[in-house]
Amino acid sequence: MAIIATASIAGVSARQDDAPRERVLISEDWRFKKGDPADLAEDLRYDVLPADQESQDGEAAEAEPEAAIVVDSDDARVLKPWILPSANEFIADPADHYQRPDGNPGSSVSYVQDAFDDSGWERVNLPHDWAIEGPWLESGPYGGMGRLKTWGEVWYRKELEVPASYEGKSVFLDVDGAMSYATVWLNGNLVGGWPYGYNSWRLDLTDHIEPGGSNQLAIRLDSPRDSSRWYPGAGLYRDVWLVVTEPVHVAQWGVAVTTPEITDNSATVQVEVAIDNDTDVEARVDVRTELYELSTEGERGKRVTRTQAETISVPAGASALSTRAVSVRNPRLWGPVPTQTPNRYLAVTSVMQDGELVDRVETPFGIREIEWDSDQGLIVNGEHIQIKGVNNHHDLGALGGAFNVRAAERQLEMLQEMGSNAIRMAHNPPAPELLELTDRMGFLVVDEVFDVWERRKTPYDFHLIFPDWYEADLRSMIRRDRNHPSVVLWSVGNEVGGQYTGERGGEIARELVAIAHDEDPTRLVTMSVNWSEPGDPLPNASDVINLNYQGVGVRTLPSDFPRFREVYPGKVILSSESAAALSSRGEYQFPVQGARTGNVRPGVGGDYETAQVSAYELHAADFGSSADKSFALHDQYDYVAGEFVWTGWDYIGEPTPFYGDGQGRSSYFGIIDLAGFKKDRFYLYQSHWRPDLPMAHILPHWTWPGREGEVTPVHVFTSGDEAELFINGESQGRQAKRPYEYRIRWDFVTYEPGEVRVVAYKDGEVWAEDRVVTAGEPSALQVQADRSGITADGRDLSFVSVTVTDAEGVPAPEADIPVTFTIEGPGEIVATDNGDPTSYVPFQATTRPTFNGKVMAIVRGEPGEAGTITVRAAASGLETGTATVTTTAP
Repeated sequence: MAIIATASIAGVSARQDDAPRERVLISEDWRFKKGDPADLAEDLRYDVLPADQESQDGEAAEAEPEAAIVVDSDDARVLKPWILPSANEFIADPADHYQRPDGNPGSSVSYVQDAFDDSGWERVNLPHDWAIEGPWLESGPYGGMGRLKTWGEVWYRKELEVPASYEGKSVFLDVDGAMSYATVWLNGNLVGGWPYGYNSWRLDLTDHIEPGGSNQLAIRLDSPRDSSRWYPGAGLYRDVWLVVTEPVHVAQWGVAVTTPEITDNSATVQVEVAIDNDTDVEARVDVRTELYELSTEGERGKRVTRTQAETISVPAGASALSTRAVSVRNPRLWGPVPTQTPNRYLAVTSVMQDGELVDRVETPFGIREIEWDSDQGLIVNGEHIQIKGVNNHHDLGALGGAFNVRAAERQLEMLQEMGSNAIRMAHNPPAPELLELTDRMGFLVVDEVFDVWERRKTPYDFHLIFPDWYEADLRSMIRRDRNHPSVVLWSVGNEVGGQYTGERGGEIARELVAIAHDEDPTRLVTMSVNWSEPGDPLPNASDVINLNYQGVGVRTLPSDFPRFREVYPGKVILSSESAAALSSRGEYQFPVQGARTGNVRPGVGGDYETAQVSAYELHAADFGSSADKSFALHDQYDYVAGEFVWTGWDYIGEPTPFYGDGQGRSSYFGIIDLAGFKKDRFYLYQSHWRPDLPMAHILPHWTWPGREGEVTPVHVFTSGDEAELFINGESQGRQAKRPYEYRIRWDFVTYEPGEVRVVAYKDGEVWAEDRVVTAGEPSALQVQADRSGITADGRDLSFVSVTVTDAEGVPAPEADIPVTFTIEGPGEIVATDNGDPTSYVPFQATTRPTFNGKVMAIVRGEPGEAGTITVRAAASGLETGTATVTTTAP
């Protein structure tokens, strides 16, 4: 039971002492169960699905999406008519609003009843991804979705003890993300729901909540099979909140801050505030906003200015807008690192009624000037910024889809170390906390809403709901995310079927772009195409031309960049997906091809028995290219604004090219593997994206018993312009990078144990060095925590990595040794991983083999228990290693 009060709650209360609004995190102590009750007598489906179908696993990425199968559900007793009204707040034309039918479906179901005994259900805290626990589906067409069962009916229940002080208030349920087809009951009453699993949404509980007593909340999710091309996660995988306000209050995501004019000395900040009146009489309110500086850590600084108060009338049961502008002197601009600083401000909006404060809302924002130029690309605050971006799916590896701030922050930190300055959300709205991180850390973001429109990529994906929900899903995403300065471009689709439907696809594209412009006139709108011709209706509708592999890809010779440039000379061209290179960390295969890019084939970049891809970083998916080729084409066509690599991190699902039974269960695309270990490709990108960083990196490793005397090519990634290679002190020659080449290759070196050393030069001067040496027999486990101190809040994490070494501390690069993790102190091991995309060891296992010498454990502190955690890694015959992590009270 959660007692909902300002100071006592199973979660976090965000209420301020002097403001009546309360935002309460209710993510602790839920009850969870798979399956509907055995005696279910009602039809709880959202809608009738098409007849049983099964997707073809491993379908070509550029395969044409299929037409939807139309199903007549008019006579079915489904929940859709009761759920659709949840979208009304985001449907612009009142004539298109949905009317809720009479009746209360589901009210007789035992799981929604207050008296139902759920003591036997599993106790869980949110965010919760139930599917990540497995078991693995080692056979069948489930590779694309990560070989984890994400489908089926599941229930969450939570008892809320609601204080009497909520009488007369407006009470809302805010869900940051639920996968998927969510339906919500409170005290046996069907409140509403939301089918799209990636959007955030709100339901009004006011008419059903009972202040001064116990309230039973029940949420049913019903994800269909074959609903995604990648691992979607499952469950209430983001946070859930109660929001309590006075009846007259700021609307959901009701503050919009824009900066229409910026000079060196001042910036005009416009604040638009939407006020809702939930009473049956007109309300007159005064609205004012104060602006404060915001520190890097998110702390409020000094006040810089405030708007004049505006008095507005809000009709009964309706909304009204207040708009005020104010000037900020000598503005601290938000801009991407490393050349700019991500400064932010905080808008604190107060609403007064009859002299009393009735609401206060805080809105972080940034002051920055964005310009898209067809010749230069992106210009931020007057500086040309080349986009060095990556695509990322939403899962967090061994943690699954359950969002965790620290895990996401770690991903961004490593990408920033590599030189990345931009993220494209692939292919759905992110967790709201992720955009808080990109704001704070200075990333640029392409915020994307849909992977499908009317036509399907898998039998039961979200094309089924698109016709009814596209407007609400798009408007709600933009309204939620519009104040984030990191968001510089909206994307309304990715490789959608509308590319193939001519004018019909163009019609949908134009409507989505118009909706986005209506919600946010300050940003451009795009959609990513992978099979469109210049002049087609779909790219015609885009403000920015986003190309997936059409500028850089194995099949695009010559590049499509000039063709699109000719037809759209006034539009920016951007590689929204580039490369799609494939590799398994530490898996070097011979012989090594001489070409700079190639497809994965048996014996040529791919081992089809082990389902691993060579780590020489020369191979790609059939539709893609190596990083080297991508760099060359982008450097030749300097009007292209930049690239988003597919992908920054490996992710669960889409194990191209190994979809077969017992083969891959996660991707090979990442520059960083699923566990967070850097592939060699990391250093190739770093060498190109951070040219001022002195660095050199040698591959492969140099421990090859049995290869003595055989050709073992050595490649070097460096930000220098030439390098000399030495094998056991003997020079193998000094080479310079040639135009449009990004690695230096010694392809005819023969292996002999010892040392490989490289000296890199820049402008004739020594720039950087690297060395690898032959390892002896495995002897010890070297253990290191990424952070030695974490917060004991039950969410903060430490990632503890283990490397197998010989007696001299040299990493043993091919060690495949089971390692067992144990822990002492106030903490727990949440999950383990080793980066092997073919491993079917459960992520929750505390014993896991190393993959090419490395394995990792994720450690979390016990909530509220400060102390010292000792993580121990042990393996038979090896010296045990330990790491300590100190936890402090939040």
